[in-house]
Amino acid sequence: MTFEILSQELFEEFSQTVAYKSFMQSVEMAQLFRKRGYTIAYVGLKEAGELQVAALVYSMPMTGGLHMEVNSGPFSTNPKYLSAFYQGLQDYAKSEGALELIVKPYDTYQTFDSEGNPSSQEHPELIKTLTDLGFQYDGLQTGYPGGEPDWHYVKDMTAITADTLMKSFSKKGRPLVKKSKTFGTKVFKLSREELPIFKEITSSTSDRRDYTDKPLDYYQDFFDSWRDKAEFMVASINFQDYLDHLQKDQDKLGQKITKLKTDLEKNPHSEKKQNQLREFSSQYDTFQVRKDEAKQLIQQHGQEDVILAGSLFVYTKQEAIYLFSGSYTEFNKFYAPALLQEYVMLEAIKREIPTYNFLGIQGIFDNSDGVLRFKQNFNGYITRKMGTFRYYPNPLKYKLLNTVKKLLRR
Repeated sequence: MTFEILSQELFEEFSQTVAYKSFMQSVEMAQLFRKRGYTIAYVGLKEAGELQVAALVYSMPMTGGLHMEVNSGPFSTNPKYLSAFYQGLQDYAKSEGALELIVKPYDTYQTFDSEGNPSSQEHPELIKTLTDLGFQYDGLQTGYPGGEPDWHYVKDMTAITADTLMKSFSKKGRPLVKKSKTFGTKVFKLSREELPIFKEITSSTSDRRDYTDKPLDYYQDFFDSWRDKAEFMVASINFQDYLDHLQKDQDKLGQKITKLKTDLEKNPHSEKKQNQLREFSSQYDTFQVRKDEAKQLIQQHGQEDVILAGSLFVYTKQEAIYLFSGSYTEFNKFYAPALLQEYVMLEAIKREIPTYNFLGIQGIFDNSDGVLRFKQNFNGYITRKMGTFRYYPNPLKYKLLNTVKKLLRR
């Protein structure tokens, strides 16, 4: 077995042969890392000349050496070669002068249903493979350690068609998407020049949720690196169109009410029709309230289209990915994020992608995770990744530099 530096062509060719792989381990991400100032390398393990394991490695200078990382990788055709690969990776890190090597494998430690109940056994042997080689392990965690989730919400798309997609959502999710379609909301893809619109959405959301947003030039670099394999999608509404929709629906309801009243004149003791009349009359009044709200929104925002929400979606052979998103809270009642989710799943079906990965949740199932509650509307399942492993090729040097840093901070 040999650990080798791979060509981009061989790495890309091999990545198309595996069924399970993260978008982080891709030529497109390598291009993005380069644009962001990282040094990248494609590495792999061969057995009898055949590539068995591969990974994208990226590095950045740090005091005393290099920070080297494999994020959401490696990927392989046979897990029995992973231990030998990790040994080769350790030697490679030493030879390159790395002060620390971080590995965040994409292997699934355990699977859960949508509610967080275990649906598979744990796989401690995956952790043991790395710890036996001297990697330090951060442990199984919840939340977003280091800003990245170890818990993913996922939906299997293999048996779903465009016609059956809506049925595949949860009982809460179906009416959410259906209602979002009644407002005249439009979904469209942003051009590179329009990315400041996306940045405004994510900035507003990050300020509200207290996390650090990516800068605009990051989104521009992402756009350039991924091209047609990524879409910056936004949902917008024209409040005059919204008012017109409401008026049309209210008129239809008014016709039903008129007919019911006529029927009741002929048969005033029909309890069923009396109940229907009460229900329809209540709905008619609700339309009037919504029309008044729409008129106020027109006064505030005029006749122009107004942005409600945005999401960045990524497409690979193995997965469609829900990467970044944001929305304006004052427009929550229009359920635009749900409409964007339906869009990406329909796109995954068109592109024949077998899995849709909603990415991060906290891994806490006490009903406190609002992100999880939103994703549960679409009826998927949960995977728990292994977490973070750290290797220090020169541990004494690393400890010494860390001690110096702490002293300087005093």
